[in-house]
Amino acid sequence: MKKRSLIPETRVKNPEPKKYNEDWIIWAGWADRITFEEIEKKTGKNESQVIKIMRKNLKPSSFRLWRKRVHKTSIKHRKKFKLERKKMREKVRISDIY
Repeated sequence: MKKRSLIPETRVKNPEPKKYNEDWIIWAGWADRITFEEIEKKTGKNESQVIKIMRKNLKPSSFRLWRKRVHKTSIKHRKKFKLERKKMREKVRISDIY
């Protein structure tokens, strides 16, 4: 029988893979808060290489869904992300005034 640890184990639905291999790239590609710039910094793969890896490893319908999601949301690119955050802050400030 396995001995239980005194430290509680947090279970995550989609835990982060251990190494920076293709599994990690796919996981990071689906994660909204990880930009293509961060993926390139950690793995050396640029955006087009990440897209090729995603196309090769995902089902066609999943790949289309991912591309639609990445194209619509501005989170995957750092510049667009900062602009969206700035717009959001301005919107909050305006709503606080009225």
